[in-house]
Amino acid sequence: MNEYFKQRRLAAAERLGIAQEKIPRHVAIIMDGNGRWAQQRGEPRFVGHREGGKRVEPITLAASDMGIEAISLYSFSLQNWKRPAMEVDFLMQLFTRYLVEIRGMLKDNNVRLKHLGRIEGLPSLLVDELLKTEEITSGYDGLTLGLALNYGSREEVVDAAKSIAEKVASGEITVDDIDETLVSDNLYTAGLPDPDLVIRTSHELRMSNFLLWQSSYAEFYIAGKFWPDFMVEDFEEAIVKFADRSRRMGDVKPVN
Repeated sequence: MNEYFKQRRLAAAERLGIAQEKIPRHVAIIMDGNGRWAQQRGEPRFVGHREGGKRVEPITLAASDMGIEAISLYSFSLQNWKRPAMEVDFLMQLFTRYLVEIRGMLKDNNVRLKHLGRIEGLPSLLVDELLKTEEITSGYDGLTLGLALNYGSREEVVDAAKSIAEKVASGEITVDDIDETLVSDNLYTAGLPDPDLVIRTSHELRMSNFLLWQSSYAEFYIAGKFWPDFMVEDFEEAIVKFADRSRRMGDVKPVN
């Protein structure tokens, strides 16, 4: 971990009253409840998606200020294509506009964008802006913002298996070279630490096909708020609660 992250983690730890080493390196968020948030207010679902989009920047900046190395946001799953066409079209337009609008924020805060998911099937204009934003931010070495767009965890593992199989077939590697590290290196999240903390909003208790391999030992925090109501103070509360957990990773601490 470089000095950039260490200084931010130290300042955040002092402010939140937790140990510096207790701040997670990677936080994954299942941003749930946009549609229900709108429906409770008598609004169409797209209003909830629009309001939910407004929460991304402050939460990303809060993570950056804490010295968190990566934050992955579950934005649109492969299963979400089954939603009504009008809702899907609105979301694709929202993502396209968002990828342009956040470039200034990413630049000003040294944040790198990394797409997590399949490019195939996304609208061409969205793909253009996604790849352009990735390219523009590729040299930034602060927080990595992982945008899980057109994503499914089982499909991610399938894609990794195909990539590894192709390498075996070409003679680049042998079957004996396949281990957990190789699998991880062929996932969309290659190069990122595994999530330490998974946050899910709207009080739901599902993984929803998100980072299943990577979250094997992650801690979970269930927020009783819809995503549009999830504020920076809620994010900080999740970090403080995480810091109070005992992470044994399958080990058992000796009893004195």
